[in-house]
Amino acid sequence: MFETAELGNKIDKAAFKAAAEKLRVELLDAQRKLAQSDFSVVIAVAGAEGAGKAEIVNLLLEWMDPRGIEVHAMGEPSDEERERPRFWRYWRALPPKGKIGVFLGSWYTDPILRRVFKQSDAAALDLELNRIVAFEKMLSQENTLLLKFWMHLSKEVQKKNLSRIEKDPDNSWRVTKMDWKFFHKYNRFRKVSEHAILLTSTGQCPWRIIDAQDKRYRSLEALRLTLKAIRARLDVSKKTREADPAAVLPKPRKINILSKLDLSLALSPKKYKKDLAEYQGALNRMARKMYDKKRSMILLFEGPDAGGKGGAIRRLTQAMDARNYRVVTVAAPTDEERSHPYLWRFWRGLPRLGKATIYDRSWYGRVLVERLEGFCRPEDWQRAYEEINQFEAQLAEFGVIIVKFWLAISPEEQLRRFKDRQLTAYKQYKITEEDWRNREKWDAYQAAACDMIEKTNNAAAPWVLVEGADKRWARIKILEATCRQLEKGL
Repeated sequence: MFETAELGNKIDKAAFKAAAEKLRVELLDAQRKLAQSDFSVVIAVAGAEGAGKAEIVNLLLEWMDPRGIEVHAMGEPSDEERERPRFWRYWRALPPKGKIGVFLGSWYTDPILRRVFKQSDAAALDLELNRIVAFEKMLSQENTLLLKFWMHLSKEVQKKNLSRIEKDPDNSWRVTKMDWKFFHKYNRFRKVSEHAILLTSTGQCPWRIIDAQDKRYRSLEALRLTLKAIRARLDVSKKTREADPAAVLPKPRKINILSKLDLSLALSPKKYKKDLAEYQGALNRMARKMYDKKRSMILLFEGPDAGGKGGAIRRLTQAMDARNYRVVTVAAPTDEERSHPYLWRFWRGLPRLGKATIYDRSWYGRVLVERLEGFCRPEDWQRAYEEINQFEAQLAEFGVIIVKFWLAISPEEQLRRFKDRQLTAYKQYKITEEDWRNREKWDAYQAAACDMIEKTNNAAAPWVLVEGADKRWARIKILEATCRQLEKGL
């Protein structure tokens, strides 16, 4: 596949200068329009050592407004990055809408290196590459223009370039022992890289392979392709977008997983007091064990308004060291969060090893509130099930212990709690007009919840359905399930 990038394309100095002046003006104009657009640009620069990858990045910064470009040179992960799943470092670095993010060393580097040096097998490589395809597909569908440049050199040219740079007193520092180590595995790098490119070059996110032998040619080619792609995307964004259709409210089946719950289950105050002490003690011991073993945990709560999520969370945190957990109450996204893919705000909040994050509502808002209130298009929430499953699979594979709770109550019980909140001074902040509006869509929310549970329940990230009419019963069941999952995971 690399043969067409070994043809020796060249551009003389005069032609380069003439083309560069025009290209710089056009790039700046496109960047100004991008700043007002509804999409972001991610550029991944990869390829052979000595092929000018850093020079391309430097040229982007020189020819464009650097205030609109974020460059990420991804070397060895930091201690903080090692304590999260591999893609955490890339997610948190994604640019907002209107800006460009450049990755010098990307999510491709580690899988390719591991395979070249035989630290992984072919199946492991393909698993990572398939995960990359899913990641890039989601970015594309979440309004990110992804450009992938592979700077190619033949073996002979690479050796010549490395030798020339090494002999230059001003630039010899750029060639390291690792560069020569990579060169001696050139054939294997080529084979593994070709496989990676073939598997990950998709219609949405194709690879652009550039002949990097001549520095002037490679520079113009990379920046011309960048300009062409941004302009094409700007043209698409100019087209009048049809108004999103009104949300179609689903109806629950007469018999479903939520309607089968026995909401009459209850605990006496005496039994509750005894069980609370027992399970909070167990949770405290296991949370300390989790910290010692350097494992992390995510507890996630969903359910109707006034379902008892906050009270249940407080009974959990009473048993945990406040230094080792964080409660995240998820509300409508901020302007910053809306300018990124919807999972961005959840990826960046993942706990470090030994820590826990407790979500009062979560990423499932995409298939609940956003679906039913018309905040996203049908194709967006429909694909979210797969994206969420992939997200949670990466967490579980990394060793995160995940438990997801749905707190179920009846509409009659919700009404009783709403009225109680209105009449109790210190609870009045909990009840809003939005709560009453959501109540009018009770059946639709129940149907959406059933779809969600059916499509995202799995052994690694199970849903625990909690009969929540009696708060004492619900709190003990949640404590017990948390202890059980911790014991299983540890």
